[in-house]
Amino acid sequence: MKKDLSIEFLGVRCENPFFLSSSPVVNNAEQISKALDAGWGGIFYKTVGIKGMDECSPRFDTLTDGSQQWNGFKNMEQISEMSLEQNVEEIKKLKKKYPNKVIGVSIMGSTEEEWIKITEAVTAAGADMLELNFSCPQMTSHAMGSDVGQNPDLVRQYTKAVVDHTHLPVVAKMTPNITKMTVPAIAAAEGGAHGISAINTMKSIANIDLDNITGKPVVNGKSSISGYSGNAVKPIALRFITEMNQCEDLQTVQFSGIGGIETWQDALEFILLGCRNVQVTTSVMQYGYRIVEDMISGLSHFMDERGIDSLNELVGIATKNIIPAEELDRSFQIIPTINESKCVGCGRCYISCFDGSHQAIEWDYENRKPIILEDHCVGCHLCLNVCPVQDCITPGEVVFKDGRRNNRSGEDVVKQLAYV
Repeated sequence: MKKDLSIEFLGVRCENPFFLSSSPVVNNAEQISKALDAGWGGIFYKTVGIKGMDECSPRFDTLTDGSQQWNGFKNMEQISEMSLEQNVEEIKKLKKKYPNKVIGVSIMGSTEEEWIKITEAVTAAGADMLELNFSCPQMTSHAMGSDVGQNPDLVRQYTKAVVDHTHLPVVAKMTPNITKMTVPAIAAAEGGAHGISAINTMKSIANIDLDNITGKPVVNGKSSISGYSGNAVKPIALRFITEMNQCEDLQTVQFSGIGGIETWQDALEFILLGCRNVQVTTSVMQYGYRIVEDMISGLSHFMDERGIDSLNELVGIATKNIIPAEELDRSFQIIPTINESKCVGCGRCYISCFDGSHQAIEWDYENRKPIILEDHCVGCHLCLNVCPVQDCITPGEVVFKDGRRNNRSGEDVVKQLAYV
């Protein structure tokens, strides 16, 4: 199924919200052509600098659960290996071939003069928008990447320099290697940025090589701290996007979401929290460009089933439901219930509750069945989360704490649960 998934991002019409992020999946015009033919709405071309980077080998590592599927991906790759002049020619070819696709270009300099030179060259090449890379965590120069992104004054200065030398929409790409992303994001907005993209990769050491006694990947016996991506970072990305979208000083900018997007559901989560555009890399590196077909189909079905005609109806509608912890309703407990016909007697709920929670499950050794002790249960739902059988343990009775019913029924609470 295909619905109209078009959406406007920073005044630019995008045929769908699915973009490739600045990374190895968008190295050159020939490679990107294959992606755009597959159905991606646009791209952010791999970060353009003054000169090409000198890379190490190997430079990738993965974290898995024992299968071939990645939980996380670590890379030590920097920005484009091509010079500014070479990248300009690639961008020209790309825009000529795909005039109706959105060609965003990520750029990075080490001085204000470099930022301006790159901006003017890429603007003249025909880019549709610019993304300022304040976030790469593995640059060999501290004058570039995430070290700059943690300095609000430099973010403001370089953003203003770019905005003053282009007519294109400007997006500032934030680093997650910081406590409060709103601080540099506000600085970027003050410098004139029209949009914010987040997040880039997290500084990490994913694995230790026990033979070489260093991190992975091993480069001549050594390794380095570098960026971690993949589905494992999605919760962190969603947190930062929410905080920025709720920030009063950032209400004039639009957001592009990045971080662990593998499925249409992942993409939708970012949209519901305020993003008009989502960017993907790690899942493409594992499965290829064709995953966009599943994203388009899945999101189309979701919208069709709910009678939604425009993506605009979904942007940011979940943000109002993310509230400070002190405002959460703590007046009730939801006691789980166990479907005995589905229970396989594995005992995981019993062990997890006894060793990791509130000892609210008793074990019937004779029949190999768990029994919930309602007077001990606090409604944390650890048992529900560890149970390997779908819908065997589900939310059950709503129990209000003493004197805190406030004329509500358990049914009123259940209607608001994410479970139903």
